[in-house]
Amino acid sequence: MNATYLPPGLPAPTAERDGLSAPYWAGLREGRLMVQRCAHCGTWQFGPEWICHQCHAFDPAWVEVAPEGRIFSWERVWHPSHAALKAHGPYLVVLVELLQAGGVRMLGNLLGDPLQAVRIGAPVRGVFEAHGEGDAAYGLLQWQHTQA
Repeated sequence: MNATYLPPGLPAPTAERDGLSAPYWAGLREGRLMVQRCAHCGTWQFGPEWICHQCHAFDPAWVEVAPEGRIFSWERVWHPSHAALKAHGPYLVVLVELLQAGGVRMLGNLLGDPLQAVRIGAPVRGVFEAHGEGDAAYGLLQWQHTQA
């Protein structure tokens, strides 16, 4: 995707200093969605943690999954969460339940008309958005409706 959905002026997302989420952000830069799955018990999880939520084993593995899911919840945001978004509202934020990751859920923007109808359970697919170049490059994952 050449055009970007978000306006300039927002801070670039980065992994924590301890690198916990670095595989997630590296995956987005490459157009891949990475989530954690415990190598011991198979539990899927997101956001990233150093320990499995189920069996408490350390260092869950990072696994690529298809960026496909269903809208679990959503909100139309009218008040900007950052000064760079002041003239860009409203916008839609969705909580997406991933189909291939054991029901893991993640937040993201829903592309398209911010006043569009949104339905719980509607199928969506991820759209990778590249920003910057070189060491300052990062990727974002946006969501868009798909046909059922």
